[in-house]
Amino acid sequence: MPLVVMDYVWTQTETTLYINVPLKGTKAGKVDIVCTDDYLKVHFPPYLFEAFLFEPVDDDRIAVRVANGCAVITLPKRTNKVWEHLMINNKEKMEIRQRALLKYHEKLSSESRNKAAKQQEENKYALETVIKLEKEERDSIQKIKDAEQEKTTQELAAWHFRQQQKAEQDVQLKLQNQKAKARQLRTETERQKCGPPNQEKMKLGDNSNAKSKKAQHELPPPRLSGNIQVTFTPRIFPTALRESRLPEEEEWLRKQAETWRKVNVDVGELKNLKEEERNPYWLKDKGDKCFATGDFLGAVNAYSLAIRVMGKIPALHSNRAACHLKLRNFHKAIEDSSQALDLLTPPVPANAAARVRAFVRRGSAFCELQAYPEGLQDFLAALKIDPNNEALLVDTQRIRDIIQGSAVNPPSETE
Repeated sequence: MPLVVMDYVWTQTETTLYINVPLKGTKAGKVDIVCTDDYLKVHFPPYLFEAFLFEPVDDDRIAVRVANGCAVITLPKRTNKVWEHLMINNKEKMEIRQRALLKYHEKLSSESRNKAAKQQEENKYALETVIKLEKEERDSIQKIKDAEQEKTTQELAAWHFRQQQKAEQDVQLKLQNQKAKARQLRTETERQKCGPPNQEKMKLGDNSNAKSKKAQHELPPPRLSGNIQVTFTPRIFPTALRESRLPEEEEWLRKQAETWRKVNVDVGELKNLKEEERNPYWLKDKGDKCFATGDFLGAVNAYSLAIRVMGKIPALHSNRAACHLKLRNFHKAIEDSSQALDLLTPPVPANAAARVRAFVRRGSAFCELQAYPEGLQDFLAALKIDPNNEALLVDTQRIRDIIQGSAVNPPSETE
């Protein structure tokens, strides 16, 4: 049985009621207070204070302050008047208590639901904001590309125009040379009809013939150049279309899409996203582009969303580990690298390069945390997979030197 507190003090005005309950040395964190419009409970084991209020109060504006070993409860009245008593004296206290506790729990449940809904709205707004910013960035980059393409097209058109003018000038020059040659031949013919030429005339004739032969051996102008547009059929698979088996590929793509849809059913926050934004490979490509442009936080968001959609892709964890290394979140980098290595099983030649990257990223994170022996183990594991990697050999030797006390700089991540 709890001990009932009797040494409480209460005062009132026409609008407000004040109740002062001594806590008898109990810390504030161990005090449980329940307030409704007609019931008040202050429980601090083994003591209990209950008040079945004389009239209803405004439970939305109740204020509680715990300080100096006392709990001061401020209760605004619904009706502005002075009460004759603090509590009622009838036999319905049990029913009032149960009704008040039920109402209090319903209020807590409603507040919890409202808080969860608000949190979901905030998360949705944050995700939409990130996607909007990324779209604006893509549009800006596309505008720059379009401007550069237009500039290049104009320059190419100007070059073609200059080449065409040059070709026309060469044709005109050739026609002029041919006309000059014809006039010279006519002149020589007329001189021969008039009489035998003297030595000086013969010399001039020889020079004219040499010039004529030289003009005949001149090369023609080059042909006009042009571009041939070559397009390729879009392919999801790396093999050429002529080497592919379409029925098997379409079946594989259908199963992949069905798997994404089943996974997305369990992710409630993604139901408002587009179909492509729920594709983990599309999100991975977005993360890769963010990483390439130096937006490491945006890359982490893209990889994290892809992992929530389909967390069994090793490259997502490994790439997010690389982002955490850039952001100096070394513990998270270790966690993601370890997850990637767990998924890269069994070890086969096809995933050798991915395992090397995961070992190097985890080893780099260990070294940044000055856990050099653990980092050396990961670099040795990577070197066992790729023994001819010169960068790995250099970094491994550097870690050995640090452990032996002959070097001070830890190795960086090796791509």
